[in-house]
Amino acid sequence: MTRRVLLLIPTLDRSGAEKQLCLLAEGLPRDEFEVGVCALTRGGPLEERLAKAGVPTTVIGKRWKFDPMAFWRLRQFVGQWRPELIHAWMFAANTYGFAAARRCGIPHFLVGQRCVDPWKSRLQLAVDRRLAVCADRVVVNSEGVRDFYVGHGAPADRVCVIPNGVRIPEPPIGTRRQLLAELQLPETAKLVGLVGRLWPQKRVKDAIWAADLLKVIRDDVHLLVIGDGPERDRLRRFRDLCEIQDRVHFLGHRNDVPRLLPHFDVLWSSSGYEGQSNVILEAMAAGVPVVATDIPGTRELVVAGETGFLVPVGDRAALTKWTHRLLNDSALASRMAAAGRARAQAEFSVERMVERHVELYRAVLE
Repeated sequence: MTRRVLLLIPTLDRSGAEKQLCLLAEGLPRDEFEVGVCALTRGGPLEERLAKAGVPTTVIGKRWKFDPMAFWRLRQFVGQWRPELIHAWMFAANTYGFAAARRCGIPHFLVGQRCVDPWKSRLQLAVDRRLAVCADRVVVNSEGVRDFYVGHGAPADRVCVIPNGVRIPEPPIGTRRQLLAELQLPETAKLVGLVGRLWPQKRVKDAIWAADLLKVIRDDVHLLVIGDGPERDRLRRFRDLCEIQDRVHFLGHRNDVPRLLPHFDVLWSSSGYEGQSNVILEAMAAGVPVVATDIPGTRELVVAGETGFLVPVGDRAALTKWTHRLLNDSALASRMAAAGRARAQAEFSVERMVERHVELYRAVLE
């Protein structure tokens, strides 16, 4: 007999948590679990991927933070689909999902927390504490996220750490020369990539500043900023004030990051806080050395001096220094790339991530 599990998340955009949910939904054994996905606010590009995997998807269409009609639609859907377990991902899905589960008599509920969230208000943290006490488990993706929520009152024995998973990619389609020609960059260009939403948390301004420092000491480095968000125009203005339009390129939102990533010489992550970065894992799996900020979550992925380098948050000089060293020392870069790929494959495989969820679901349901 299969057990019905509903995965509930705010959107199906192509972002970190959403990618992990798709990997999980695709990987859960169908002879044991009947899985469905529900997007609370909107769908997105990952709907097509789930459809190809045969995973039914429902979009509720929440429009405001407090939306009684969306809650009514969610309650109707949950009452009709009748899962045995709801696994929610992130704050809105946690709150709406738990209330709907209670109203519909769903026996098991898992709270999902995916990031260190210093932006949350006292009220939101109080809600998180209440949900942590009432839910079967709180599922987090790193020890850093676990420490954050335990520190804010979640019972330690209810918090379960399941790290993200990543697949080792196929060899890239197309050559580096073709990519450089497409981007209208010289064949001698060194590519540094930064991928993520243009959001204050990501501290992209630090990366632009570091690119300006690199321009002083070498003339071949180009920073590719991939992503979009509310900080885009402000960051473009800052780049223009620094007069490095020729070295910092905003590529916007791209659907072909897996095609671009293997051609990066270095990946940067300048974030002030994270949960567990998908793009760092993807870079490691693609054999790209990483220079990233030394923050919880990231330091569980990057082994400093072995798979990349870690720098203090906001230390643009250190970001510049270690990137310059990697670009100057091809043997070091190759060793770190190989070590990162091996670590991603051994410690953070999709299969291992799925199996940990299967064990958790079995324990909760039984």
